[in-house]
This record gives sequence, structure tokens and C-alpha cells, in this order.
Amino acid sequence: MKINMKKQFSGHVALVTGAGNGIGRATALAFAASGLKVVVSDIDTPGGEETVTQIKAAGGEASFVRCNVSRDEEVKALVAATVATYGRLDYAFNNAGIDIEKNRLADGSEAEFDAIMDVNVKGVWLCMKHQIPVMLAQGGGAIVNTASVAGLIAAPKMGIYSASKHAVIGMTKTAAVEYGKKHIRVNAVCPAVIDTDMFRRAHAADQKKGAFALAMHPVGRIGKVEEIAAAVLYLCSDAAGFTTGVALPVDGGLTAI
Repeated sequence: MKINMKKQFSGHVALVTGAGNGIGRATALAFAASGLKVVVSDIDTPGGEETVTQIKAAGGEASFVRCNVSRDEEVKALVAATVATYGRLDYAFNNAGIDIEKNRLADGSEAEFDAIMDVNVKGVWLCMKHQIPVMLAQGGGAIVNTASVAGLIAAPKMGIYSASKHAVIGMTKTAAVEYGKKHIRVNAVCPAVIDTDMFRRAHAADQKKGAFALAMHPVGRIGKVEEIAAAVLYLCSDAAGFTTGVALPVDGGLTAI
């Protein structure tokens, strides 16, 4: 079966959170290039607006809605704005997340725990809470959540972050089972270290840690944001029509070790 992804996506609508940079921006651009109308969302207004500018410059259609995904009223308004602007919501990439943890588990703070869980867990839950009813009403859709290889294996000095990404995978699997017969597929991507602004800043600050990150992947390099975007588009496409409840590692072989 040959599937024309651009034909499938053309005229449909995607929502991307955390789309002001990195993986979110790359995925928003890829969605738009495939013919989708894209709602770009981020807490970073300049970053989100720049993503919209890039989409429009390439001939795509997009709009920006600022949203803190840890706040119910803002997520509700984001989904409502998507439907009000484009009439529907076919695909959602719940990508917004934070990583502020650098300590061993017993040395972490309650403030770090609350901040990470609020965005990474509560944020994904709130997004699905408001996206799923829209998809149910229109007869289906596809959701992809950003987890991490840290949601599949241990992550030293990132124990709270790891727990948050394990939770994302748990919610993803549960939603997939609960809504599969309603034609809503729910999957997760699990990136390893990806070449983003965050990684470059960390590498510049700690060359030894950056070199270790490069060496830890069996393919001998870190990932590209476009490679994660490609995985998200696949999981949203009809080519993945029999794929749901999956936590897909996009990790250069890291979890195969």
C-alpha cells in the first residue's frame, strides 16, 4: 500500500505545543510542508511567532497561540482557538516540556519536582483532556506525545525528569487503549540527545559532558530535529494506521545497548 502523505494531510489541521524552537519548530515546519494548517503554540511568544513566520515564508499556513500547558484554562483556550480558526483538529503533537534537573534523586528540590511534573505530565494530560473531545466529535484523529529515552531507561541526575517521561508513556498507552475504537490513535516519540539550542548551550558550558553525549549513541552522533519531526509525521499518517500505544525510540540505537 502506497500512501501519499501530502495528499492525506492537505487541508487538515495540526496543533504543536513547544513549537517556538527545536523539535517543536521542526515538526511544525514539516507539518506545514506536508499541506497542513498549523497552530503553533509556546510560552515563548517571539519563538512561536518566528516559527509562524518561517512557515508562511515557505508558503504554508499557520497561526500562533501563546499557552502555558500547565494551566487548564490556557490549554482549553488553545484548543478552542484552533477549532475557531481552522474548524477542526486532526493531529496534535504535545511536545512542550522542561528539563531543569542536574542532581541525584535525593538532592532534588520540591520546587524542581513540581515544575517538571506541572509541564511534562500535567501539561500533556491537559492537552489530551481538551484535544480528545474535539477528535471524538469529528470522528477521529491522531496524537503524538513527546516522551524521551529517559522514559524507557534510567537517567542519572535526571530522576524526576525520567519519572515525568515514564508518566507520559503511561498516559499515552492508556489513552490509546481507551480511544482506539473511536478512531483516535495515541503514540509517543522517545528522542535521545538531539541537536537543539539547549544541547549546544550545554555542550558549550561543559565540553566533557557534550563529548560524552556524542559518544553514547551507537550511530556515533546525536540526532537531528528533522529526524524527530519525520517520526511524528509518520505516526500521524495513515501509514501508521495500525500503530497506537507505541513509545517509539528515535535514539541512534541508545536503548539497544
